[in-house]
Amino acid sequence: MTMTPSLPTDFEHIFELAPVSLWLEDFSALKRFFDRLRAEGVTDLKTHLTQQPERVAEGTACIRVLRVNARTLQLFAARDTAHLLDNLGQVFRDDMFEQVVDEWTQLWNGELEFSNQTVNYTLDGRRLDVLVRARILQGHEANWDRVMVSLEDVTESQRNLNRLADSEQYARDLFEHSPVSLWVEDFSAVKRLLDEARQQGISDFPTFIRVHPEFVTRCMQEIRVIDVNQLTLDMFGAQDKPHLLRNLDKLFRDEMVDSFSDQLIDLWQGKLEQQREVSNYSLSGDQLHIHMQFSVLQGHEAQWDLVLVSLVDITARKKAEAYLEYLGKHDVLTRLRNRAYYADELNRLARRGPWPVSVLVIDLNGLKRINDDEGHAAGDALLRRAGEVLAKAVDSPACAARIGGDEFAVLLPATDGRAALAVRDRILSLLELNNQFYTGRPLTLSMGLATCQHGESLDAAVSRADQAMYAEKARYYQSQEADRRHGAD
Repeated sequence: MTMTPSLPTDFEHIFELAPVSLWLEDFSALKRFFDRLRAEGVTDLKTHLTQQPERVAEGTACIRVLRVNARTLQLFAARDTAHLLDNLGQVFRDDMFEQVVDEWTQLWNGELEFSNQTVNYTLDGRRLDVLVRARILQGHEANWDRVMVSLEDVTESQRNLNRLADSEQYARDLFEHSPVSLWVEDFSAVKRLLDEARQQGISDFPTFIRVHPEFVTRCMQEIRVIDVNQLTLDMFGAQDKPHLLRNLDKLFRDEMVDSFSDQLIDLWQGKLEQQREVSNYSLSGDQLHIHMQFSVLQGHEAQWDLVLVSLVDITARKKAEAYLEYLGKHDVLTRLRNRAYYADELNRLARRGPWPVSVLVIDLNGLKRINDDEGHAAGDALLRRAGEVLAKAVDSPACAARIGGDEFAVLLPATDGRAALAVRDRILSLLELNNQFYTGRPLTLSMGLATCQHGESLDAAVSRADQAMYAEKARYYQSQEADRRHGAD
């Protein structure tokens, strides 16, 4: 890659001050490389490059870096531009092959832009997870000689967008194609409302807005949205900017009021740069989990008339976190609580009650024989059925858990022996219905019950319930053996 500085002064100024890593690159030689491949008869670029990986290096050599900005040097720990360009092999290495092929495939298929998430490395050896977005600039679609590439360090989740330049050209070339949702807003009316509250002698602002929630609502209504970028329209499912702005009340509602209250408190305390996680809604009604970064732009601190808000959709991450949390507390097969949760709940009830606490210890009869005779799939099916029965029989704050291979337990806080027997009877009733619904081998459970009063040992109650369960299980197998002998007679 070679370096060719050739930017107009105004664009150079905007480009250099951009708060995201920007690379202005010339892909014209790469386009000619693609044209040669097509002339050679290549129709599937991805397959071709996978079979001949050395051609990736040939294509990479076609790309010329025309310009990088100061943020790029900072992000990659480069002393200067020459230092960065002399060491690009350290930045783009290891697991870059598949990502490059995917990006080029998008261009090969006629797209004028591409996006991807990949891994880069700083010159001091740190790994960076980056979101890459590139676009062939307007007017250069024929030869690809001007391509704007942005790299966002997603490991720190959007701490890099802290300023917005004043120029319209910056807003169009950088703001419009930013890889995050950007909002330019006017908070000057909000500032006037806060100033008026101070003049009226209000000093405890958090208490004031708790007593007067309508003040928060009024502040929300006074925010003026100046502009949003394309990714914002995509994120919220809006047809265009007027469509989005007409429906802001559908985006920012419910729990967003509490988040905005916290934001107002920060502003009251002089915090003009903020970040927090909030909930918004798309126009289709889907909840979006958002990482929001808010900044009053430099030079506008007196009036708050120019504010940059960046929103990153972290819904997928939140769902993954929720699922991991679910896995930590639930048994995947039966969807009941798992043994770890049961142990924690047992300890909590032993310390705090509420008393009395009753315990049902339950065992699925004949699981080993079913696994041996019909396979583990048949055994798993019976375990899932047991989970269905217990889930329907037990309501919060009671806890039904799978605590072993064929072992279950139900913790019943604030439940005496008579109420616990009612739960046991409900389980048996639901068990009968379950066996009517499912054909084949019937599901049977052995259960033991014990109740612990305040001051007694809950572990001892669990042990009594366990012993009662084993006694019932022994009676079950004795009856099964008797039935077999009777059948043999």
